[in-house]
Amino acid sequence: MAKIELREYQSKALTMLYDWMSKNEGHPCVSLPTGSGKSIVIAELCRHALTEWPETRVLMLTRSIELVTQNAEKLRAIWPGAPMGIYSASAGKRQLGEPITIGGPLSIVNVIEQIGSVDICIVDEAHDISHKDEGSYRKIINYLLQANPATRIVGFTASPFRTGHGLITDKPAIFDAIIEPVSIEELVYKKYLSKLRSKVTSFTLDTSGVKKRGGDYVESDLQKAVDTEENNTRMIEEVIQRGAGRKSWMFFCSGVDHARHLADLLNNRGVTAVAVTGDMPKQEREEAVSAFRSGRIQAVTQVNCLSTGFDHPSIDLLVMARPTMSPGLYLQQAGRGLRIAPGKADCLVLDFAGVVSTHGPITAVQPPKKAGSGSGEAPVKLCESCNELCPISARKCPACDAPFPEPKKAELVLRNDDIMGIEGIEMSVKSWIWRKHKSKASGKEMFAATYYPSALSDPSVTEYFAVLHDGYAGQKAIRNFMEVARQAGADVESASDLDEMVKAMNKANPPSLVEYKKEGKFYRVINREWRTDGAASGQAVQREG
Repeated sequence: MAKIELREYQSKALTMLYDWMSKNEGHPCVSLPTGSGKSIVIAELCRHALTEWPETRVLMLTRSIELVTQNAEKLRAIWPGAPMGIYSASAGKRQLGEPITIGGPLSIVNVIEQIGSVDICIVDEAHDISHKDEGSYRKIINYLLQANPATRIVGFTASPFRTGHGLITDKPAIFDAIIEPVSIEELVYKKYLSKLRSKVTSFTLDTSGVKKRGGDYVESDLQKAVDTEENNTRMIEEVIQRGAGRKSWMFFCSGVDHARHLADLLNNRGVTAVAVTGDMPKQEREEAVSAFRSGRIQAVTQVNCLSTGFDHPSIDLLVMARPTMSPGLYLQQAGRGLRIAPGKADCLVLDFAGVVSTHGPITAVQPPKKAGSGSGEAPVKLCESCNELCPISARKCPACDAPFPEPKKAELVLRNDDIMGIEGIEMSVKSWIWRKHKSKASGKEMFAATYYPSALSDPSVTEYFAVLHDGYAGQKAIRNFMEVARQAGADVESASDLDEMVKAMNKANPPSLVEYKKEGKFYRVINREWRTDGAASGQAVQREG
């Protein structure tokens, strides 16, 4: 296998991780979009740790056999001869004693005392760790921290939140910080990820009356509601029609029986398909996945098997046949189509489950609300124009007056869905002005940047950075502001207050081009580009993250 070189954003992820760990105690989690090469970053972290400090011991945990195998392969590619062992019942390997141990939590929890003290515990798909003090992950982590209180737990995930809990840093939590080095938008722009294209489907699966538990639908009730002969027949007919010319199809199904029924219908219509389920014998499952990867099988119908961590870049058609209230699951499923492959222009998403209209574009998925916090705080919603936190009942934002959209009617819910949320209007920029802006609702100050167009026919566009807001909105605003400052060449880190930051930004170089979306009478900037000497520099792109 050829040696792998890290991309710029992968190196940036490690630099940000090392910087945080050098300045803070506790446990960080790195959030990288699906398809960005998370396993490569993990492998380089292991290589660097053991080459710089040879006595380091590392435990790497991930729940699926596919990820155990994938992470081991990437580590060998980054570091041939890496001193590692795999301990996984599913993989049929029980190797202990090496400086690096890779395995699944259900296997490792039974031998954690034999593994003993480690310096770094890496958890891939860190959102799988329960926010409650229960489960295999928690048992392993509790033991490690008792054996060596200096152990660092380092998480990696594409979706740093849990249904019914919120962000994985919300207490009680293992992780103390989320490190986000790059956004989906930037990776798509730089052609590291493929675009998704969502299309209106002729019908949406009806979930009315389906019971919920733990913030999502009860699987048995959901499958009973959606797995009907009429639904399945209509769905397969439409998929075959719309999927013409697409080579590799993946279905996300509502249950094991649902997956099998859809696979049977596909095979009966001449589309080679296999249902991959958790109860399949190991060899049969491996053969099915291998046939799908090689192209001998065109379609895979699956449930809870290949939604997370499965790497097959050629997937160019995703069929959402499992309604879910979980934004994390939605993001993971959509991510299966993001990887690039030769001859693949984009990935078509057919959303019979209504998940795009439920959760919005994958570039703007919001963490779920924390359940049972007892905080007594009123429910809020986020203004897309200025990031203001507003009362849930507000019809317009009290900070910038942007109207909130009316609730969609059921019959219109799929009319204009955009799963990427990154297509906008481009405008050449002549200059910009930065100022402070005070929220009418909270009284907190924020930054406002107005971009003035080169052409008189274009509008001036103002965006807001709510850098003093608490929680996710504030984190996102700070990250976006600091990236804009970096691209513009503004020295804001030495500024002592917001006024000095505004002065620094007004002296900095504005972008040559912005891309925006008009929402009501307001604008949302989704892309900024800097050019040198009137030509594209190839350097400077920053997309809203």
